[in-house]
Amino acid sequence: MIKIIRNVKVYTPKNIGKKDVLILGDKIASIEDKIDINISSMEVEEIKGEGKILTPGFIDCHVHILGGGGEGGFKTRTPEINLTTLTTAGVTTVVGTLGTDGVCRDIESLLAKARGLEEEGITSYIYTGSYQVPTPTLTGDIMKDIMSIDKIIGAGEIALSDHRSSQPTFEEFIRLAANVRVAGMLSGKAGIINIHMGDGKKNLDYLNRAVDETELPITQFLPTHCGRNKELFEESIKYMKRGGYCDFTGADDPDLWEREYGEVRISKAIKRIIEEKISIDNFTFTSDGQGSFPMFNEKNEYIGLGMGKSSCLLEAIKECVFKEDIPLEIALRGITSNPARILSLTNKGNIKKGFDADINLLDEETLDIDTVIAKGRIMLRDKLPIVFGTFEENK
Repeated sequence: MIKIIRNVKVYTPKNIGKKDVLILGDKIASIEDKIDINISSMEVEEIKGEGKILTPGFIDCHVHILGGGGEGGFKTRTPEINLTTLTTAGVTTVVGTLGTDGVCRDIESLLAKARGLEEEGITSYIYTGSYQVPTPTLTGDIMKDIMSIDKIIGAGEIALSDHRSSQPTFEEFIRLAANVRVAGMLSGKAGIINIHMGDGKKNLDYLNRAVDETELPITQFLPTHCGRNKELFEESIKYMKRGGYCDFTGADDPDLWEREYGEVRISKAIKRIIEEKISIDNFTFTSDGQGSFPMFNEKNEYIGLGMGKSSCLLEAIKECVFKEDIPLEIALRGITSNPARILSLTNKGNIKKGFDADINLLDEETLDIDTVIAKGRIMLRDKLPIVFGTFEENK
């Protein structure tokens, strides 16, 4: 089916004004002031764009699609993600990761879940590895994983500065990073190392040392949870000034995490990046969806648990625009063009001719999601899902 979205305000993520957007199959075929089409032998669906904003589909590049957690015992293992948990949040591309538990969950299962989500209608990738170093793999070798498996684009979530990490030596960490980089080069992938940053006092020490003491480029690393506390955030600002990438984690209740744990909310992080004149190409933000948000006291004793939700991405966008007066086209970069470029996700993250037809339509006044299109297929219409995961009960 041919689809035309008429007279809609287009953010590529750059604001290019009102346009018509033509979709042929799973690709964006044209973006013009006015598109005239007369193909009587084919069905054409027209979608009204008045009062709406068209954006790229969101890229959530840190999601525990198999579930996460377990830090409070087996009963605290979070469940696998459902398709509509992602699509109702505007997520059309997801990158899955393991996290703390690389024993009871494995790369084989992570890959199978990613393939299932792809079959259900969205685009999926994964990281090989987990918190631990040496890290679990699919083939027995991290380079083979990246070079042999199409969906594996890098390694992660490798834990540093955290009491739950395997406390790798600097040499162990660098050897891992070097192997991931070379595997990425040989396979034409990003070869990114996604790094979980904890509350430890070393903060970004290993990353700064990697830049100062080795030949590895700073762009090989994507540390996440960089707003975990104010000290880590300040170190992250310095790191970004060096040219590094940083990822910030959303929360379904940012007021709680800011008040109780000193978390720097995404909107304030982006505002600071702008004020410091740091490149707006170098930040991303993610949901840590389905990941457990364990809470520990000062003795590192487990005291409670929350869970990440992809819906926090749009809420962060709204905070940026409505509370911090950040231009929408800048805020959108963190979940569209920036992760697409950093992770080498070809044909993603932009509204361009020939790119995948991953599109969100937002209400112009509220920024609520009205319609979600993934690879040319309408997944959400009039704010309601119309495509469901295989075992979702509310089909």
